[in-house]
Amino acid sequence: MKSSDGIITPSPLRLDDAKAHLTGEDELLVRRLNGGPGTREGVEAHIRHCREQWDTAGSLRAFGIRVGADETLAGTVDLRFAGEGLAPGQVNVAYGLYPPWRGRGPATRAVLLASQYAAGARGEEAVIQVEPENPASAAVARRAGSTPDKRTHGKNGTRFDRYVRDLRTAPQ
Repeated sequence: MKSSDGIITPSPLRLDDAKAHLTGEDELLVRRLNGGPGTREGVEAHIRHCREQWDTAGSLRAFGIRVGADETLAGTVDLRFAGEGLAPGQVNVAYGLYPPWRGRGPATRAVLLASQYAAGARGEEAVIQVEPENPASAAVARRAGSTPDKRTHGKNGTRFDRYVRDLRTAPQ
């Protein structure tokens, strides 16, 4: 993966990211991505799981979205190479930014860099699932080159608008 675009640097999550994640977590992240408010122990367990996935070439690649020379954690972008509703070659892309970073471009940049990583790992199509009530996330998907595909429902009945992008023809 291209390590940086000069503005952001995605890199694997680290245990020392737990405090910044908990500080940045808000109601939107809890509801849309995290499934509940985080605890120090829970976040650290998740980061350890993410590291294990990296170490064992598992289906999850979780990146911290780092901004600036000091690599401040601004959010996360995750790639899942297998999962519910994914066909072989499809990669689910999920992202979230902490409130101070929203609307400033890091999510789109992170999705583009993560998609380059996915293409290099033999991903053929990026899939982004967005709740219809989340137009900002849909805008990120469109700015990152994804196009509307169809409406789906998760296991818990949550509706999603699905966006896709062919990674085989996307610029690297």
